[in-house]
Amino acid sequence: MTVYTCAPNIDAMLTCIYVAWASGLGHQNIRLALEPIGQYSFTDDYIHVDEDIDKAKKVMNSVCNKISPQVYSELSFTAMAYEEDALDNIFHVMILGFAYGPNVLEMVHYKDVMRNREIRTRLGKEVCSFREFVRFHEIKKSVYVAHIEPKSRLLPAISDHFEDRMPSEHWMIVDDVHREAVVHPKDEHYYFWKLNDDEFEQLLVTENENDEYTDMWKTFFDSIAIKERKNIACQNNLFPKWKRKHAVEFL
Repeated sequence: MTVYTCAPNIDAMLTCIYVAWASGLGHQNIRLALEPIGQYSFTDDYIHVDEDIDKAKKVMNSVCNKISPQVYSELSFTAMAYEEDALDNIFHVMILGFAYGPNVLEMVHYKDVMRNREIRTRLGKEVCSFREFVRFHEIKKSVYVAHIEPKSRLLPAISDHFEDRMPSEHWMIVDDVHREAVVHPKDEHYYFWKLNDDEFEQLLVTENENDEYTDMWKTFFDSIAIKERKNIACQNNLFPKWKRKHAVEFL
């Protein structure tokens, strides 16, 4: 088995798909995986693929023109997932899409399509959770910073939500797990930034700065609580502990 590996960003993933498709090795003899690889197999050959914008655009255009823009959008969403088989699944769904057309994601009798639906469903729940659970801290004056630790790279999926609600504010959401950030200047469009070690360390201290909004939220959270109706099991189900590290009401 030949395993093509790449960095976990959309352009690198599309490039990896292009190279694997063009290899001529046969789809049954190919597997795609995101780096870093958790465990290598002695029986597989690993080939690293570097990002190539031109090749990525060719894959994007092919999917949009020969399958549909909607399918490309859904597969791009899948690309944010943390599941180890996400990239390989996208590759095999594309193969089915080129064969059967724009209705491929409805063909759940194929295991790859069903698996894709499972990944997107799980990812969709994670995205919805972090739209609700993001907590901002005010630093300096009218600059808001939030930290999250998601399993998936979901910043692209939540950025529009906050830009729509905070269009005239300076804000930033930092993904501490993947060391990425979305930055929104006041009255401008947001952009994404890969953090280096120094930038990441500087941003970590922002949560240590208390502000009046944080204190007000803690007071509100405590004041509306009804001790007699406290249900830890239900709370853990609706707000899992792994999501709470940056929720100020639990600090």
